[in-house]
Amino acid sequence: MKPAPLIGVTTSITLDAHPERAYVNGAYVRAVQDAGGVPVLLPPQLDGAARGALWRLLDGVVLTGGGDVDPACFGEARHPTVADVSAARDTLEIDLTRYALARRLPLLAICRGIQVLNVALGGTLDQDIGSEVGGSIVHTQTEPRHQPTHRVKVEDGTCLAAILGATEVEVNSFHHQALGRLGEGLRAVAWAADGVIEGVERTEGGALVVGVQWHPEDLVGHDGAARNLFRAVVERSRTLG
Repeated sequence: MKPAPLIGVTTSITLDAHPERAYVNGAYVRAVQDAGGVPVLLPPQLDGAARGALWRLLDGVVLTGGGDVDPACFGEARHPTVADVSAARDTLEIDLTRYALARRLPLLAICRGIQVLNVALGGTLDQDIGSEVGGSIVHTQTEPRHQPTHRVKVEDGTCLAAILGATEVEVNSFHHQALGRLGEGLRAVAWAADGVIEGVERTEGGALVVGVQWHPEDLVGHDGAARNLFRAVVERSRTLG
């Protein structure tokens, strides 16, 4: 039997705090483990040599949620609402995304992660949904993280729909930014009722590359579609390992 695949899981970083810390919500770690993978945490503090050594071992990647991507990464001035920007995290995750894509590693991008994926491929972000997009959907819920608050429609016949096992899902929502112009090779395949893109995929080269704007790691306890996302990346990683 093949060993459990090693799944790189990116982490957040404390800003303006001493001592500096790297951290990640435990829900990501548990979701990867429950799907049969071994989480390998990838903090922004890793230097080039450490990144190279670790990345060569990875069978798959999960890009996690967190603070905003620096708009300089996609050539725009910063909106007043942009917060929690970390140059170290942006650099690591964009480099990791490009590495994973070049080597066709299975990749699951979550919330901030779907935005990093888009930026890494040359796309842009709407920096503030409230002022740039509008609409009636609340994307920054105050309800508990495990509680879905709005629906997402998924295009039938897509990779994402096949993984989820559904063309409509109930999701949680913790983001004030959204995808703007799509990056090279990305296809929008899921939307909220206000038109905000909630899911993307990239099928070039046969690699599994999917991104969702919600937080499935917080839904896996009661939502089969959320569990399916982590199972998909782990199982594809197992076949490539």
